[in-house]
Amino acid sequence: MELILRGLVAGALVLVAGALWARGRYVVITVSGTSMTPTLADGDRVLVRRRRLGQLSRGDVVVLEPPLDPGGRYEPGPAAATGGRWNIKRVAALPGDPVPAGIAAGDGVSRVPSGMVVVLGDNQDSVDSRQWGFFPTDRLLGVALRQLGGPAL
Repeated sequence: MELILRGLVAGALVLVAGALWARGRYVVITVSGTSMTPTLADGDRVLVRRRRLGQLSRGDVVVLEPPLDPGGRYEPGPAAATGGRWNIKRVAALPGDPVPAGIAAGDGVSRVPSGMVVVLGDNQDSVDSRQWGFFPTDRLLGVALRQLGGPAL
């Protein structure tokens, strides 16, 4: 009986450790708005895996913190100023890539600076790098893997 009890306790500890590990690597967000239509619609739930800049590829759908204003001002700490609100966009250019046409990059800037990415919504009316310029990768939450109940992204 004691052996069974120890096995149950060990199993419960493994489940708790697994849940904590998954929570640190994966997040579920709910899309609010139309910037990613037709790929994602308002209200869609998306599974996001936390990733770093080196793990990004062009075309990835990413979740990142938006700046407070078009000047690119951020408050200290992730999502501190936005009340936990995030942007979901597609990576169009990585550090060192040529700046795509139509991006608010500033005069004389021809390549995406280190630590920055260019992101665009799938909807042409999206507010993204066309208006805001580069997005800092230190404000990246992760990469959207799939729509819950829908296709992989």
